[in-house]
Amino acid sequence: MFILTKIADLVQIPPSQFEQHSRVAIENNINAKFSNRVIQKIGLCICMYDLLWASEGLIGHGNGMVNVNVEFRMIVFRPFKGEVLFGKISDASQEGLKIRTEFFEEITVSYKELPENTEYDHNAQAWTWIVDEDRMHYDKNEMVRFQVLDETWNDQLPESGEQEAVERAKAISPYSIKGTMMKEGLGVCLWWD
Repeated sequence: MFILTKIADLVQIPPSQFEQHSRVAIENNINAKFSNRVIQKIGLCICMYDLLWASEGLIGHGNGMVNVNVEFRMIVFRPFKGEVLFGKISDASQEGLKIRTEFFEEITVSYKELPENTEYDHNAQAWTWIVDEDRMHYDKNEMVRFQVLDETWNDQLPESGEQEAVERAKAISPYSIKGTMMKEGLGVCLWWD
């Protein structure tokens, strides 16, 4: 679910942070720049793990910022295909279920990936699995177990510089996960306890 990724970058430390120890200032700037951001084909950055190397700082002309080349490792959320994860149901529609974890919300389970004999109840806005005439519900905020099927990467570069194209690019999630609940033991956790 979590991996370590080595990254090299340029960190700029503003004069207001000069009173901090240089290692602390570098770490704070790396976390501010990368945490809670998606790097294409790598994953969702959580936080810096460790600093591997930092150059001597060079003061830039005009702004007084110190430029430091750094190499560090980052903790990244990127579950592998086939991995089983836990999450909570955030929404249900005719297309399937939307699931969220404590820090990631772009997880979907298509209706095709729900067990056989699963029906959508339009009145309750929820899915129901019918097993031997028992009705088991996929309720909102219920803890579920699902398996990762696939991941989708979307480049958020707008097609043009127009404001409408920029807004459309921001509306698309840069990273999303598709899951399944078709195997035994997957689905609402209470069913299997």
